[in-house]
Amino acid sequence: MALTHILALALLQGLTEFLPISSSAHLILLPRIVDWPDQGLGFDIAVHVGTLTAVVVYFRRELGAMARDWAGSLTGRGHTPDSRLAWAVLLGTIPVGLAGLAFKHAVETTLRAPLVIAAATVGFGLLLWWADAFGRRVRSEHALTWKDVAVVGVFQALALVPGTSRSGATMTAGLLMGLTRAGAARFSFLLSIPVIVLAGALEAVDLDLQGAPVDWAALGLGYAISAVSAYLCIHYFLKLLERMGMLPFVIYRLVLGAVLLAAFA
Repeated sequence: MALTHILALALLQGLTEFLPISSSAHLILLPRIVDWPDQGLGFDIAVHVGTLTAVVVYFRRELGAMARDWAGSLTGRGHTPDSRLAWAVLLGTIPVGLAGLAFKHAVETTLRAPLVIAAATVGFGLLLWWADAFGRRVRSEHALTWKDVAVVGVFQALALVPGTSRSGATMTAGLLMGLTRAGAARFSFLLSIPVIVLAGALEAVDLDLQGAPVDWAALGLGYAISAVSAYLCIHYFLKLLERMGMLPFVIYRLVLGAVLLAAFA
């Protein structure tokens, strides 16, 4: 891969994975728009592992407490806010796991069409605006009920459609269920961990079956760039979220959707 391709795609993945604007849509559209060759499955895995590294490192203390208390809940020591949050992350992942297995072919083929991406970008952008404007925003992620978890999990499954945005869909659901902006964002980021692990494992199996040659230098550089950019993105997004709200991302989605409709309709 050319160095410019590596830099652009890795930065794009790192900066969009955790923003409510759909990283998958951008990774599909950029090569089409500039007529670049497909970056290959191996590179996709590398940049996703980079974003996984970023979120695990950023939330390392929270994840440690969640793992400890989750293990305690299995051995009869009762539940704590951290153990309930750990269970929420695990149970909230089930819908997207089942949907991913059931609709894998459609997600990788017909749903990658530019007009589908445009429609999802606009539709879920408007829903994000509604949730941010009218949600009660009074609870943290530690106050999630099992009903909340189910709703967020279903929204995460809907995000398999490119253009929807996994982070955007889960934040929208969190806001609709009364979470604060920061609480919805933090739960969305924690939910990304098992999803990225599962998706990366499936992609790794596909890559092994293909038996294609691997450009380890490109993968290593892509991993590093996506990890650093994703970490910075998480940090500043959480820092600025309460002040700026979701409106800038809604506007961006509407503009992007309009451009795609004009270009491909």
